[in-house]
Amino acid sequence: MKRLLLLLTMIAAPAAPQHNPVLPGDYPDPSIIRVGGEYWATATTSAWAPIFPLLRSVDLKSWTTVGAIFQLRPAWAETHFWAPELAEHNGKYYVYYTARKRGGPLCVAVAAAPEPIGPWTDYGPLVCQEAGSIDAVPFNDERGDRYLIWKEDGNSRKLPTPIWAQRLSDDGLKLTGKPVELFRNDAPWEGAVVEGSFLVKRDGWFFMFYSGAGCCGARCNYALGVARSRKLLGPWEKYPNNPLIAGNQEWTCPGHGSIVETADGRMFLLYHAYDAKDSIYVGRQGVLDEVTWGADGWPSINGGKGVSAKTPKPPLPMDEWSWPFDRRGNLALKGDRIELTAGAGSELAEAVIARRPVKASYTASVRVETGSLSGMEVAGLAAYGSARNFVGVFAGGGQVRLEIRQNGAAKRTAEAPLPKGRSVELRMRVIEGRRFEFAYRGPSGPWQELLAPASGEGLPPWDQATRMALTAGGAPSANVRFRGFRVQ
Repeated sequence: MKRLLLLLTMIAAPAAPQHNPVLPGDYPDPSIIRVGGEYWATATTSAWAPIFPLLRSVDLKSWTTVGAIFQLRPAWAETHFWAPELAEHNGKYYVYYTARKRGGPLCVAVAAAPEPIGPWTDYGPLVCQEAGSIDAVPFNDERGDRYLIWKEDGNSRKLPTPIWAQRLSDDGLKLTGKPVELFRNDAPWEGAVVEGSFLVKRDGWFFMFYSGAGCCGARCNYALGVARSRKLLGPWEKYPNNPLIAGNQEWTCPGHGSIVETADGRMFLLYHAYDAKDSIYVGRQGVLDEVTWGADGWPSINGGKGVSAKTPKPPLPMDEWSWPFDRRGNLALKGDRIELTAGAGSELAEAVIARRPVKASYTASVRVETGSLSGMEVAGLAAYGSARNFVGVFAGGGQVRLEIRQNGAAKRTAEAPLPKGRSVELRMRVIEGRRFEFAYRGPSGPWQELLAPASGEGLPPWDQATRMALTAGGAPSANVRFRGFRVQ
């Protein structure tokens, strides 16, 4: 009994003060649920797999990656895997998520599983409006009927962005009836967008937390507001003092999250924000703050002061390897050895595996077994935004070289003979996310700098971080072997 009481105390809520980020690195649009004594979370992955990581915690602070919703893309979908929303209903688990239909618009789709860990079965799109449908969340109305709430992506066509609600079938896998508009962007702070809804019910009111303005990139101005209604289908009243939370000196562009209630009845919002110092290069990180309620009945997040304090020392990367859909190779891991085999193409970075950085300044290094390279096979260590935008140091073909891809255009800025021996160590030093220093050394020699300017200003996609990547390519079915990948 004492052990049980201790466990319940541990899972109730984080002890004050709260420190952020709780999900370091690029974890946009996070979703969270509580299942017994555990919390489960997931987040946007955009063009990267595994799709929608599954993370588990018992204290809301320390998280472990335990799986993913999908290892491979559902057959109907192309890219833009955004805003997965976890939910439990009648003992079954659901994720309502966004993805772009092949040859079509953004859609809201659904997958389901008997347990949070899976296995997850995809049931495909629920709604695909012409302008796009994104950011879905399920909720019951005042009669107990289950609805799906989502955003019509009108801003993609310079149109308003209505928030819609429509009845869900009893099994949660289909929409029934007709959609009803709840509200749209009409307040100055919201700009071109209202999106990222999440609902709670309290004291007879439905409260919808939502985000407005520009979510992403160097010019973002995202913030989070709230509206309330006595009935799910309205009328909705927006909080006159919106936004509830906006940027501060340490964190910028906060928004799009979900709320979990602890065993002792406290509410916490897991949402994302950019570190004001590390900015877009690290991406939108998962942050956590408590939701409290005022005498006027409206909620407050961290007392309206913005995202709470940063952790004094950033943690090491917490995630597993990921890969972009268009650059997937075969990956084999054994101890500190990584074997990466490319596909049929011969691009410089034909196969890519990557990790999220947790800070904008870091040093990554890896040893390449050059003795196993043949012909034009090339192994690389790169700062990777996309197949069209990356910069890195590459070994193969008798050379070590620094190469840049900028909007698809290739540029080789420095090269040197490959050191003698059966291996070469590559090093990438990243300064503030946008400046790079590359070096190499043989099995026993000193570091040799590849002296050439290398800028990362244009590397990160609009909605993603720049990742640290290992690459294989240069020849069809290139097979490269790495050892001792380290990040400092």
